[in-house]
Amino acid sequence: MSKKVLVITGTVSPAEKSFSISLTNRFIKEYKTLNPDDEIINLDLNNEQMAHKTLSRENFGTYFNEQDALKYINQLKEVDKVIISSPMNNFNVSGLIKNYLDHVLLADQTFSYKYVKQGDAKGLLEHLTVQILTTQGAPFGWYPWGNHTEFLKGTWEFVGAKVNEPILFAGTKIAPVSTMNPDEAIDSIADKIISVAKKF
Repeated sequence: MSKKVLVITGTVSPAEKSFSISLTNRFIKEYKTLNPDDEIINLDLNNEQMAHKTLSRENFGTYFNEQDALKYINQLKEVDKVIISSPMNNFNVSGLIKNYLDHVLLADQTFSYKYVKQGDAKGLLEHLTVQILTTQGAPFGWYPWGNHTEFLKGTWEFVGAKVNEPILFAGTKIAPVSTMNPDEAIDSIADKIISVAKKF
């Protein structure tokens, strides 16, 4: 039975220079080889007004509305899998990805907020399987406080999703990777991508 796969991208880099876009495209290529009948739905957050709206005191009362929140929450409820791709920007996910998450992390929609004790919230997106694809300029571990991959993993697990093994491509601003075009660089982890795609 075919699946619906939502692909969420949130890099602000030009597509042709983006390591995260190259990683995403390569992953989808391998995934489609294994699952040719699955439907791929692309959501580039650069094109979504919602992802440009940051939660503030001024808009708190209107931030979670039908067009900016429920529309995207319903999309998550209607797909089977999510591929989410983000570069590291200032030690975290991009602002576009953060704004998206702020809109869809809504009590009684994607999780139950009935706290009785610590950790007692219940995720409401248990039908989802999520693949996290991340990139960063520095090698892994250079800045231990900045781990956007783990942030995404924990966030999706909080809403009940099953998270497949994440792929982090690190060190994009360090030679030799910095001297390569993104597609060439991603070729160096082709075996890893194929291995992870088989499990997704």
